[in-house]
Amino acid sequence: MDRDELAAWLRLTATPGVGSTSVRRLLAAFGLPQQVLAQGEAAWRECTGPAAARALAAEPEGLAGLVQRTWDWLQADGDGSARAILTLADAHYPPALLATEDPPPLLYLMGGARFVRGAEPFAPARSLAVVGSRNPTAQGAEHARQFARALHGAGLCIVSGLARGVDAAAHEGALADVDEDAAWPATIAVVGTGLDRVYPAAHRALAHRIAQHGMLVSEYPLGTPPLPANFPKRNRIISGLSQGTLVVEAALASGSLITARLAAEQGREVFAIPGSIHAPQSRGCHALIRQGAKLVESAQDVLEELQLPVPSAPQAQEPAECGGEGDDNDDEVLQALGYDPLGLDALVARTGLDAATLQARLLELELQGDVARLPGALFQRLGRA
Repeated sequence: MDRDELAAWLRLTATPGVGSTSVRRLLAAFGLPQQVLAQGEAAWRECTGPAAARALAAEPEGLAGLVQRTWDWLQADGDGSARAILTLADAHYPPALLATEDPPPLLYLMGGARFVRGAEPFAPARSLAVVGSRNPTAQGAEHARQFARALHGAGLCIVSGLARGVDAAAHEGALADVDEDAAWPATIAVVGTGLDRVYPAAHRALAHRIAQHGMLVSEYPLGTPPLPANFPKRNRIISGLSQGTLVVEAALASGSLITARLAAEQGREVFAIPGSIHAPQSRGCHALIRQGAKLVESAQDVLEELQLPVPSAPQAQEPAECGGEGDDNDDEVLQALGYDPLGLDALVARTGLDAATLQARLLELELQGDVARLPGALFQRLGRA
């Protein structure tokens, strides 16, 4: 788009009090933003009501600066990534998101040039959202990585929110085996800030990798800080870009359940990984399963439910498992530990080993990646692909 068209879109979408529903009504009634803005307050009132019409009559404060920053940002391609703004009027707007109840009027994109400027919509039809707790167990984070890696290897784009915990692990899993010539992004991060910011700041390096091999997406103007209300709202985009949503771990009050609810309302599949009955992070997943979400124990379960082919690659055939009873050849300590978090005293009682011997063995298992040390002097066995 040229600068005048950009200014019109930004005025229409950045005016306080004019929400996305009002914007879509105005566009449907009058056409493109420049045509909308050529109308008067009386015409706007017929579409949006008096409050939004009054707000639109006055140019929002700081609009000229926002237009300049956005224009400069669009020209600043580099580091293997490109930038673009996609509008509802663009033929490349993702069809799956367009079909939802509340598609954003604008999408800011930053990512691989072949995705941003490709001939097809940036979000491939085969996409899966992977979401979960910001404070997962060690096993939950590992599940997110393993499932994302296996599903990406099976041809799915992994969509998540760049948050701490499960989101970050899912992005990392998708980026583990990147094909530099892939025609579709490895992973898409839908963020709750402007794309000139990274939140949390600790994920700056991860965001850079996503921008090279996938896509960062936001509906918020440049400069938008990480306001709490933005994150539940952006969840509709995460689910809307995806065929289904996989919840790895979630407490009952988790924002991931919002994403799952939105996915169900959008007619998309909802999957949940079960966990320990003692773990608060599993209660949200168990609630989803009781409500009809598909219980999954492997990536193959997801592929079969989506009616997608299961490739012959080892990671797709032997994806992450959710844990279960150990076999007869398991290490004695691992058998005693099971898959629930356990304290040293309880493990001493189960194994009959003295505390010093047990601590030494636990350290060996931790270094091998078979056991994780948790807060509160607890240990947890890790399921492995």
